[in-house]
Amino acid sequence: MIRTTAVPRPVRIGTALLGVAGIVTLAGCSGGTTTDAAAPAAPAATSAPSSSATTGGSTTGSSASGTYKDGTYEATGQYATPESVETVDVTLTLAGDTITDVTVTGDPQAAESKQYQSKFIGGIKSEVVGKKLDEISVSKVAGSSLTSGGFNKAVDTIKTEAKA
Repeated sequence: MIRTTAVPRPVRIGTALLGVAGIVTLAGCSGGTTTDAAAPAAPAATSAPSSSATTGGSTTGSSASGTYKDGTYEATGQYATPESVETVDVTLTLAGDTITDVTVTGDPQAAESKQYQSKFIGGIKSEVVGKKLDEISVSKVAGSSLTSGGFNKAVDTIKTEAKA
């Protein structure tokens, strides 16, 4: 007679649960963006077309052959610093898919953020005015790199709002 040894039931259940836990853990690691554990999570950008660009919910003016509707658009972009989550409000004016004007205002929570946002605001116009909306992706302006992240998030939101 051949003898088989049965694995006790608790061991099989424990092994199965361990396998399921491993799959759930790995699923939580897939996709998405990586964030710095020490930095606070930055919420997504928000936007609203400005009143000068809208009439009854639709943007005034249009780009006959462009990807984006002409008009003035506003969005808020957020970014994380080691001390806080900061925001910048971005207003872009578009004509023929080209940025004709930009205004950025900040609401810095930390003293260091005030300094960097101020430098960014002073230098952003020369970086983006006259360029096609799809061609801009600001990485560093006047020594400020984190503010650029908030600006780029706001621009992404504006691109969605301005789609022709």
